[in-house]
Amino acid sequence: MIIKSAEFVKSAAKPSQYPPAILPEIAFAGRSNAGKSSLINTLVNRRRLVKTSDTPGRTQLINFFNINHNFTFVDIPGYGYAKVPSSIKKRWGPMIETYIATRGTLHGVVLIIDIRRTPAADELNLLDWFNHYRIPFILVLTKADKLSKSKQKHHRDLIAKALSVNQEDLIMFSAKSRQGKEDVLRAIEALLNPAST
Repeated sequence: MIIKSAEFVKSAAKPSQYPPAILPEIAFAGRSNAGKSSLINTLVNRRRLVKTSDTPGRTQLINFFNINHNFTFVDIPGYGYAKVPSSIKKRWGPMIETYIATRGTLHGVVLIIDIRRTPAADELNLLDWFNHYRIPFILVLTKADKLSKSKQKHHRDLIAKALSVNQEDLIMFSAKSRQGKEDVLRAIEALLNPAST
């Protein structure tokens, strides 16, 4: 898959604010500061399409991006630790689940996990949601460049066991080295075109 264009469409907090459900959508979810924005920017070959920040919780709404005028990337607010008011945090769970449960054009979710962190209840709950609503998902381990090759394999094994998946189901990715970029794009293409795989 080659991404030639990427444009911000709009932000939304509830279904009435979503753009029209016309194009297929791929959502990106992950813990705050897991590297979600950097992953999306790398995939679309843009430095600042999605704003990155050292402050966890910068994304507070669901953001829609038109890709190649053919499908949509959807940036979901990060969960877990975030320097935002608790009143906003409380809205995130229902906002995310409502999107996942009701969006008919959602073809799959890319779940982003920092390779240095062991998945916790938040990740397991998200996977339960995906399975409950029968939403296909891709598992991406970000910030792989922070670890040596041997430690990458060790951490991938630990994460696979924590999530009860095979190691092969985890794509290792680095925004810095672009490791795994093509693997993620191929996995997304398979979600968009399941009949061709």
